[in-house]
Amino acid sequence: MEKISIALVDIRSVQNTASLFRTADCAGISKIFLVGTTPTPIDRFNRARADFVKISLGAENNVSYEYVSDTETLFKKLREEGYEIVALEQSEKSIDYKEFKMKGKTVLLLGTEVSGISENVLDRCDAVLEIPMMGEKESLNVSVAGAVAIFRMLNI
Repeated sequence: MEKISIALVDIRSVQNTASLFRTADCAGISKIFLVGTTPTPIDRFNRARADFVKISLGAENNVSYEYVSDTETLFKKLREEGYEIVALEQSEKSIDYKEFKMKGKTVLLLGTEVSGISENVLDRCDAVLEIPMMGEKESLNVSVAGAVAIFRMLNI
């Protein structure tokens, strides 16, 4: 599906990244942008990462991905390619994720597990979505939150 892509910005965990590849494959998403320190399916010796493959179950072979060094380069590329840029983050600027309607080609940004997406990056997004929390914990794991938002955005 060309309508939605995801960008993983400085995700620390191989497990979270591989889980999001699997989710992307299940949702029919065709492209993932791996930004900054986000682990790739291939190690520095150009070999498949066994820890990645164990979790993704080979989804990295079905979903194309592109490494991008930083968010500045990512935003330039996405704007040139006509993407609407949407972040998933708790913020004063955020709207309930259930209220968002895609206008066209969209990329969903998911940020690092510890600090999320920086205000500087959020300021440059077309929209910021938030999944309301009802319990004691203030956030979901990034791979879980990403899955919830992706399937909602696709109305699946």
